[in-house]
Amino acid sequence: MQPDVIPKSLIIALAVQLCSQGIKFISHSVRLGRPSWKHLVTFGGMPSAHSAFVTAVAVAVGVSAGFTSDLFALAAVFGGIVIFDAYKLRGNVQKQAKVLNRMQSRVLPETERTLVNEMVGHDLPEIGAGIALALLVAVPLALWWK
Repeated sequence: MQPDVIPKSLIIALAVQLCSQGIKFISHSVRLGRPSWKHLVTFGGMPSAHSAFVTAVAVAVGVSAGFTSDLFALAAVFGGIVIFDAYKLRGNVQKQAKVLNRMQSRVLPETERTLVNEMVGHDLPEIGAGIALALLVAVPLALWWK
């Protein structure tokens, strides 16, 4: 038996990532009434692509190697760290970016402002939606591919 060139768990996670970014692109494009290409690669927003990606990896590894395996434990811990980081650390960065941009608009002339990206973190509903999306897509794919 020849080994896979690309691990199935990575392919499944990338498929979920593409779904997540596609949802962002479609929802923002509908809202704006025109294609919003930046939302294909942007951070933040609904659903959390970070949460979706790491949940999909963990699910695919769990189905493949077993949910009691060390490999699943590694994927779950890694996923938990990424999700926590997207919520707490990057969520705080997002809040600070909003404050900084507001302060700049009050104090600096427009030509001297350096706007900071405000879409970098996730709130709990965005994280929950990312996890739910991963479960809806990754579980059937991983079971089918097993």
